[in-house]
Amino acid sequence: MKRVMNAPDAFVAEGLAGFVRAHAGLVMFGADGKFIRRRDLASAKVALIAGGGAGHEPLHAGFIGRGMLDAACTGHVFTSPTPDQIVAAMDATDTGAGCLLVVKNYDGDVMNFEMAAEMAAARHAVEMVVVEDDAATGPAVRSRGRRGVAGTVIVEKILGAAAEEGASLPALKALGEDLNTRIRSMGVALRGVTVPNNARETFSLGPDEMEIGVGIHGEPGLERIGFVAADEMIRLLGERVLAELPAHLVASSLRPLLLVNGFGGTPPIELYLAQGIAHRFFEARGIAPARSLTGTFVTSLDMAGFSITLALLDEAQFALWGAPVATACFSW
Repeated sequence: MKRVMNAPDAFVAEGLAGFVRAHAGLVMFGADGKFIRRRDLASAKVALIAGGGAGHEPLHAGFIGRGMLDAACTGHVFTSPTPDQIVAAMDATDTGAGCLLVVKNYDGDVMNFEMAAEMAAARHAVEMVVVEDDAATGPAVRSRGRRGVAGTVIVEKILGAAAEEGASLPALKALGEDLNTRIRSMGVALRGVTVPNNARETFSLGPDEMEIGVGIHGEPGLERIGFVAADEMIRLLGERVLAELPAHLVASSLRPLLLVNGFGGTPPIELYLAQGIAHRFFEARGIAPARSLTGTFVTSLDMAGFSITLALLDEAQFALWGAPVATACFSW
């Protein structure tokens, strides 16, 4: 597998160094390069810290800045950052109001962030929000709950805006837990993932196959089916998303936010095509998106495919989504 790289063991470090150089007005490396942090920290504001394995870029580093994250910790490809990285990020970004850790629901991430919270508890007020938006992995499929996937971007943006407005640590924790009930995502892959030190894809699909319900670490999905046209892809994803959202929210008069996210190997024109179809799909079911977002935000290296995310927000949450933000990926 040909890649733009020098060596697999330098892939992540060199990639992150390039990211920091490209966005030096917004971000900088923390101590010993253990994490990337916001360059201009706000005083007496809760610090938002996220992280995970490399290979999901621009998540999380691309969302560091005013109105979103204060720091991000990156591990090796598809590998959690270590507790000492997370503790170092807390030490550098806590300006007096405590730290909120935003964690995708994967065993390694949850374990290491919990360990870091325990290690830092004597000197930092710490809370944790575990993002659980994957419609493919409800309790019937995965005992530890839903995986955290593309909906993580929405959680980080809304929590970041609330923190910027001065919300307290307990209030942010409560907001994050509420958002978890309102956001569901579902993905489809047309081609698997090839990690830098492996010439084989994590799963192999035939020319007329697709995988429904994939994760963002190259995990296979719920089922492998014959390739279908885009309308049918969106129907399969959309129906599962609606089925996994609480019925009372689907029936309520809320502000729907629609996110179509590419996994790294899907051209923009295909994502916009999916966005248009998904918008019509939900609108036909009485859930007209009030805001839409299309792009490549939570990737699985070079996986070909995409996910759709529906967030059913209340008025206050919708306003936080639209609040000012200045990061490498979001700026409005």
